[in-house]
Amino acid sequence: MTDEAVPDALATPVEPQGDEGERLHVLGLFVGFVTGLPQLIFPIFAAFFGTRGSDNPLISIAAVSAILLFSLFFRWLSWMRFRYHIGEHDIRIESGIVSRNARSIPFERIQDVSIEQKPLARLFALGEVKFETGGGDGDDAKLSFVSVEEANRLRELVKAHKSGQASVSHAEPLVPDADAPPIFAMDSNRVFIFGLYSFSLVIFAVLGGLAQQFDFLLPFEIWDFRHWIGVAEERGVTVENLNGIGWTAQIILALVALGGLIFIGFATGIIRTVLREYGFRLERTAKGFRRRRGLLTLTDAVMPAHRVQAAVVQTGPIRKRRGWHSLKFVSLAQDSKDEANFVAAPFATLAEIWPIAHAAMIVAPDAQTQFHRGVIRNWTIQILLILPVILGAIVAVTLWADTTILRAMSLLLILVFFVPYLWLDWRKYGYALDGDQIYVKRGWWQEKLTIAPQVKVQTVEIYQGPIARRQGLASVNFGISGGSLEMIALPLETAQAIRDAVMEQVAAVDYAVVAGEARLSTNV
Repeated sequence: MTDEAVPDALATPVEPQGDEGERLHVLGLFVGFVTGLPQLIFPIFAAFFGTRGSDNPLISIAAVSAILLFSLFFRWLSWMRFRYHIGEHDIRIESGIVSRNARSIPFERIQDVSIEQKPLARLFALGEVKFETGGGDGDDAKLSFVSVEEANRLRELVKAHKSGQASVSHAEPLVPDADAPPIFAMDSNRVFIFGLYSFSLVIFAVLGGLAQQFDFLLPFEIWDFRHWIGVAEERGVTVENLNGIGWTAQIILALVALGGLIFIGFATGIIRTVLREYGFRLERTAKGFRRRRGLLTLTDAVMPAHRVQAAVVQTGPIRKRRGWHSLKFVSLAQDSKDEANFVAAPFATLAEIWPIAHAAMIVAPDAQTQFHRGVIRNWTIQILLILPVILGAIVAVTLWADTTILRAMSLLLILVFFVPYLWLDWRKYGYALDGDQIYVKRGWWQEKLTIAPQVKVQTVEIYQGPIARRQGLASVNFGISGGSLEMIALPLETAQAIRDAVMEQVAAVDYAVVAGEARLSTNV
């Protein structure tokens, strides 16, 4: 992690301490060196191909060895100059070979402490400890690598400090809390089914990227289709031969190719899901949610319950038919990207999801919750706005297609895609407001329901575009820490009434008292 990722308020210089601090585990040198080898691929190839003209092969071996030793030496030097100190009020980290950097992270600012064990680190019983304060988009500091015992000790120390214990011994090991019964878990069968729903062809994108990066190593141009046509012809595969085998055989070959593609997609989805979600276990501890998962890379993350700002329940058209959904928590000071949010239940039924959400003080919409659609003329205006694009596509298809049937099919496809898309978007959109929460649902393919407690709202903004203003429509944007929530296509009077109702709820909360109670009850 670079020092630039640390917020200025936390990256303040500190005076040298009397103690020398703690070093990272020495075996972390080997783990970091091996895991960092992919970064040396280009220098190694450059050294190898730069010296391959020499008659003595030992020169190439010596050049590659020099690069490896050079990298290992600087890793050792960086390890020697790295120290972390556990103080009475903060964690201080000192690093840097030539330019020394020192930063202090107060315990009260640490919002999340997670432990990650990648395969090689697990082999040596090592782990990465990551501290997050919520002041940036990533981890504010991390220790790579320490022993698992030290990682657990550091997390328990942070928990003890944040729980307000008067004195904490930094020398003696702290006993971690006993495992609580899980509030949600996925067995191997559930993970496998989840993988079946995670169809993915990302393997082709990866192979394509590798081929593009290392095509200079191949004796031919991989993207030269004439080369592949020539190879096929050398093996007796020509257009005439394909036409000669008959329609039945061609259909069978096409089905076999399609079946192979589908098999690869399912296999890729299953492998990725098993590697990420194996052993998924979510616990509700006294002060937060603890999530553990992973087959090769084991992650152990804890998020305090008070950091939950909103809940997002998602599903897809196929998953919904079988009753499967996912639950994510939008957490304090995270960005609005979905992958940055805390996944509490990646593959669960609604009966399993709502108790988890309730543990974060978010309740499901009941029968009294009435969802309203936006004004349909907003979507009609969108159709009119994209009409020139449709007409341009129609002209392009007319000029490109050489048969009447092909032109008709192309025009039908354009109309069938755009108009139903906007109509379905309007049909699936809805918003609701009760005395405590805000609800917004949207998406006709990937359905998403976002629920946010009104007291979590920090700002309410009403805005109107030039066309919406002429139509008397407006949108309401609710600013919450870690993201935003938007209601669209509302009459201006309705938008103003919603803003006033939410701000009345927010104004009734004394956040100074809430913040003080949160600091007293926080337990990472």
